[in-house]
Amino acid sequence: MEGNVVPNRPIFSGPITKPTTTTTPSRLKFNPTIPPPPPSPSTTPSFPLDSVLKELLHLSSSSLKNLSISSTSQPKLQPTTPISISIPQFDSEGGVEFLSSKGKFLLDSIINTPNSSLNNFLDSVRSELVYVDLISLLKGLELSGNWRKAVLLFEWVVSCSNNQKTRLNDEMIQVMVRILGKESQHSIASKLFDEIPIEEYSLDIRAFTTVLHAYARTAKYEKAISLFQTCKEKGLSPTLVTYNVMLDVYGKMGRSWNKILDLLDEMRNSGLEFDEFTCSTVLAACGREGLLMEASKFFDGLKLQGYIPGTVTYNALLHVYGKAGIYSEAMRILEEMEKNKCPLDVVTFNEIMAAYVKAGFIAEAEAFINTMTSKGIMPNAVTYTTVIDAYGKDGRTDKALRLFDQMKTSGCVPNVCTYNVILGILGRKFRLDEMVKILSDMKLNGCVPNHVTWNTMLAMCGNKGAQKYVSRVFREMQNCGFEPGRDTFNTLISAYGRCGSGVDALNIYNGMIKGGFSPSVTTYNSLLNALARKGDWETAETVISDMKSKGFYPNETSISLMLLCYAKGGNVKGLQAIEEEIYGGLVFPSWMLLRTLVLANFKSKALRGMERAFGELEKHGYKPDLVMCNTMLSIYAKNRMYDRAHELVKLMHEIGLQPDLVTYNSLMDMYARGGDCWKGEEILKGLHKAKVKPDLVSYNTVIKGFCRKGLMQEALRIMMEMIDIGLRPCVFTYNAFVAGYTYQEMFVDADDVINYMIQQNCRPNDLTYKIVVDGYCKARQYKEATDYVLKITERDPSFDEQSVRRLAACVKQNMEL
Repeated sequence: MEGNVVPNRPIFSGPITKPTTTTTPSRLKFNPTIPPPPPSPSTTPSFPLDSVLKELLHLSSSSLKNLSISSTSQPKLQPTTPISISIPQFDSEGGVEFLSSKGKFLLDSIINTPNSSLNNFLDSVRSELVYVDLISLLKGLELSGNWRKAVLLFEWVVSCSNNQKTRLNDEMIQVMVRILGKESQHSIASKLFDEIPIEEYSLDIRAFTTVLHAYARTAKYEKAISLFQTCKEKGLSPTLVTYNVMLDVYGKMGRSWNKILDLLDEMRNSGLEFDEFTCSTVLAACGREGLLMEASKFFDGLKLQGYIPGTVTYNALLHVYGKAGIYSEAMRILEEMEKNKCPLDVVTFNEIMAAYVKAGFIAEAEAFINTMTSKGIMPNAVTYTTVIDAYGKDGRTDKALRLFDQMKTSGCVPNVCTYNVILGILGRKFRLDEMVKILSDMKLNGCVPNHVTWNTMLAMCGNKGAQKYVSRVFREMQNCGFEPGRDTFNTLISAYGRCGSGVDALNIYNGMIKGGFSPSVTTYNSLLNALARKGDWETAETVISDMKSKGFYPNETSISLMLLCYAKGGNVKGLQAIEEEIYGGLVFPSWMLLRTLVLANFKSKALRGMERAFGELEKHGYKPDLVMCNTMLSIYAKNRMYDRAHELVKLMHEIGLQPDLVTYNSLMDMYARGGDCWKGEEILKGLHKAKVKPDLVSYNTVIKGFCRKGLMQEALRIMMEMIDIGLRPCVFTYNAFVAGYTYQEMFVDADDVINYMIQQNCRPNDLTYKIVVDGYCKARQYKEATDYVLKITERDPSFDEQSVRRLAACVKQNMEL
């Protein structure tokens, strides 16, 4: 629809007349002459997951065959790429001349033996291995590119460690540490050294640093802290790299800002100078926990000490503000970088785009792709994935898929994160055939599914009544060798919560704790999400208390979920308390929090609270999304606030938001409530021009508007049009007709509607009969009302006796007034 969608408030003083273009040839009534509505959709829950799950199982299984190390050990995941923290590498010798002739023979035999048979082979040559230098053999496997076989040989040695001749020693462990560090096999290293009391061996600080890094990458933070303390007790001097790894450990563990400051003091006292990795790691820790002031103070302190930030440090600072959605500050940092002639790279722009996305400016973020290209910086997979994900979360699936196609056309190869985002977007819309195609595309590009891919499938099953699918996907995930980590448990808690199964969510949480996984802020948020759906704010408050007692800071998601929990549970005081913390400056007013305040106040029917939050959103320079605008429009419609609605629709056009079906349904509702039924119908007809398909709510809204004005023939005409396009009337449709006829004391016609409902297998509800009973009482026809109640069960055997008694009591109460 174009032009002035919402004109100024119309005046309804005169009678409403039917437009001359509308013609109704004959009087319509609810009787057998009305054609039956289309058949009702199947009520059997449909969740055709098999095709997607089958494709994912095939892709995961075929990948794991190539990546498995040992049939006796847990399947290993795809080798990962190193992170930015620099881990020391050891010098390798140029050939295998250091091996004896026997050693060379055994090396060749091990290389030519399949991994699945290697343990048996090693057992068969145990007596020969006793006389071979096992350390040299490990080095030979490394140099020949057979690190997996080196791991299997090492595991075999561990299993035979009671034998004096094949017992582990310091140098052997040190060689194995080097091999796994060089291959970035952090998960394998972490598991391997869990089985060995590594702290009892005399390794050098470089080897211990590699193990610390493995623990950091596999979220074994407590182990890393304990080992670091052991290193110092052994008299080893941590290097700059060691400290950088430990800063990363504390940063990822969370609630450790004071520990980070202590480490920085230790580094200064040891005479170590901070490098780019030190600074970026500290800033990354601030970004994870939203420590904006701490990040700013640390960065300013660096510059005062004469430190000249490089690209990596600036990018880390950009990440802090980007995560908070403070795009204005991100742009200020960009200007500072250009002023200081600090090179910009793809990460710089990715962080700026993330800031814009977080503030609701998705189209503006996408525009940076052209800006990057004009500066000679090619967008990467992260660039595109950031915007694709934002469009998906905003409900603009087609735009997300268009950008995905553009990404591939430009020659940028999607990575597993991109595919996971696309699968998540399609999964939320249940576009399963397209999900199968995406999985096939992954296979063609050699992209291996990871645990996030499976977590995406788990999240997709998080709908009411789909608990069994959650269990099934989780079981298949384990069968494929993917061990559940903390993020998987978090996903399970969230999925069960969305299914409405809070008990299962709590059981998963308890199982996670028993399994040795420590909860994170995300874990607590998953629990809060389950509680928010039920409005159980009392339990939610205990979760927040538990978080704080364990040293966690509730983040913006935690606070948003508490707001929704209070709103759902009707705790207005709780909602207002958080509201004042946000407006009072105690909590940073992020885009997410202000958006949640709009939605939470809507649930509480607090118009003033909604308008205040919406105003703050504009005041901070954030861009409202379609959900916020539709929510505001809905409450304006309910309150018949035509001028406000007009201003809001105008704002939507100005900021580039395209009205959707919810927008138009709210506009129709506004006019229907105000009595301008024809304007409501005009919008309904205009949906086709706007390329928006009307739904049952659209037609019910217009029908209800006509019924309220007593224009029953027009209402019937709209219902016939609805049936013609294949939409089946529901109980709300029929109740509108019953109310319209009853209001005019046309009780026979109201009865015809109810008879028609029963014939069409649409069971009348309590409200259907109460409308009629109230109509009789309003007309003071109490005898007729009583007789009507007594005969209900004769015509409708499904109507229970308790409901009949309630209606009888209602008649009696009206008689006594």
